[in-house]
Amino acid sequence: MNNLVQINKEFDKKTPEEIVEWAFAETKNPILTTNFRPYEVAILHLCTKLMPKLKIVWCDSGYNTKATYLYAEKIITELSLNIKLFTPLHTSAFREAVMGEIPEIDDPRHEVFTEQVKLEPFRRAMAEIQPDLWITNLRKGQTAFRDGLDIINKTESGLLKISPFYHWIDKDLDTYMEKYKLVNEYDYFDPTKVDEKRECGLHNKEGK
Repeated sequence: MNNLVQINKEFDKKTPEEIVEWAFAETKNPILTTNFRPYEVAILHLCTKLMPKLKIVWCDSGYNTKATYLYAEKIITELSLNIKLFTPLHTSAFREAVMGEIPEIDDPRHEVFTEQVKLEPFRRAMAEIQPDLWITNLRKGQTAFRDGLDIINKTESGLLKISPFYHWIDKDLDTYMEKYKLVNEYDYFDPTKVDEKRECGLHNKEGK
């Protein structure tokens, strides 16, 4: 597992399904993180098709749109997802009373907000589950940070992290979803990112 450059070259020729099959054979306690954003259903479908009881970690910030919550419930039911739900220590109502509306990106309180609603729940999930593989749906072209990654990476703590669809574009995923009759959902909002080209800290800080 030392030569990630060579492994990634080999993976460039493999399908996402072959990559996930390889990963499941190499690990014993994998997780897949999701937020039910657009195209997440593809990675959820692919991975649970190969491992139905795979642990699906959902760090719900409490600020999703009504459409996203309804969509999440639909996908959880249809794919029989083994959801491991982690939420902030305080409710959004409590935070609004103390902090007010969601802080803007340039507001000094935004970092505290992100820590409370996303990073702390994520660290709690990782500490509780202690996975040896982290599957994500990161793709090249999403942000500048993600452009510097590859299909398979290792975090600073040594955790194996793979993104099976890394080199796929929207059109490729559309084809996959049409093949399996999967429905997308676009009314998604991440209060910690606001701008789609901005990282929230989950991958470039906690999971880099």
